[in-house]
Amino acid sequence: MASIEMRRRWLLGGGVALAAAGITGWRALRSAPARPAVVLGDGVNGPQGMAWVPGGTFLMGSDHPLAQPNERPAHPVRVQGFWMDTAHVTNDQFAAFVRETGYITTAERRPDWDTIRVQLPPGTPRPPDAVLVPGAMVFVGTSAPVRLDDYAQWWRYVPGADWRHPQGPGSSIGGKGDHPVVQVSHEDALAYARWAGKRLPTEAEWEFAARGGLEQATYAWGDEVRPGGELQANYWDTRSRPFPVVSAQTGGAAGTLPVKTFPANGYGLHDMTGNAWQWVADWYRADQFARESAGGGRGPVENPPGPARSFDPDEPGVPADAPKRVIRGGSFLCNEDYCLSYRPSARRGSDPHSPMSHVGFRLVRDSG
Repeated sequence: MASIEMRRRWLLGGGVALAAAGITGWRALRSAPARPAVVLGDGVNGPQGMAWVPGGTFLMGSDHPLAQPNERPAHPVRVQGFWMDTAHVTNDQFAAFVRETGYITTAERRPDWDTIRVQLPPGTPRPPDAVLVPGAMVFVGTSAPVRLDDYAQWWRYVPGADWRHPQGPGSSIGGKGDHPVVQVSHEDALAYARWAGKRLPTEAEWEFAARGGLEQATYAWGDEVRPGGELQANYWDTRSRPFPVVSAQTGGAAGTLPVKTFPANGYGLHDMTGNAWQWVADWYRADQFARESAGGGRGPVENPPGPARSFDPDEPGVPADAPKRVIRGGSFLCNEDYCLSYRPSARRGSDPHSPMSHVGFRLVRDSG
């Protein structure tokens, strides 16, 4: 059991201010944001199912009171234009990929000890082979309110969980073809991208797209969390039930909704926040925005590709240099009490070999 607990916990593994003269000028960008024209590809003029993101200069990150240290400071970045999927890659789309290629996802393979041990303290003994079985991390919730300082209370490594069975062997994606595919690793997302002739967005591209032309707005749709009282994204509503309670009395487990349930942002992109976290291309560094700001001078950072390696000193029990890729956008589990990540600037690092029941992806394509 100790080895199972170790495996379960492992799989969860997942500023410097701008000069006053420079930041004042860049903040002026927000004063009168121009709503961009929505350009959707139709298969002739642009790729089907994708929207044109025109590129430009924006303030990446946030100095808002809700922002975490890894989102600070806001700093000017410039990205080139690109096409982006209007929604998450869905179960139906991923199924087509698997049918054509025979691809076997990370969760369907026997776990590789070499990818596990780098997420653990040096010298951690290898668990017995009987423990290293295919599966993935599943949100199981709790039956009553709990302290929110130990996520192991509501997550569990479930043998047999995979993209077809997101909550484990007894679950299925029947009737959910238009939901985001989840339980996919970073490697799985890259494999799908190669097949589709696309790529994962950089972190800078993702945030620029998520903002939809609204410079430094708190949310992808503006500064009010519920404009006019209307829900704008799929996240956990703590007014209806406390997180992470999923008892029958509170309505059962939360989950994904069909893509495009909510209105698109200014670029025609749906669900950029909420529903499921999204893999992006970059390695994760907790201090990346401070590094970019310090090295960028007063001008914008041009098309930042992200760091060369990971650095995250904030996760107890995990080496600071353990490999992590950035995930963006939050998920159906994010909420005001625990994870306020349904904001364009929110970011997190996650073990690229660890599929989870609230992580999916969308892709981009260059203009050429």
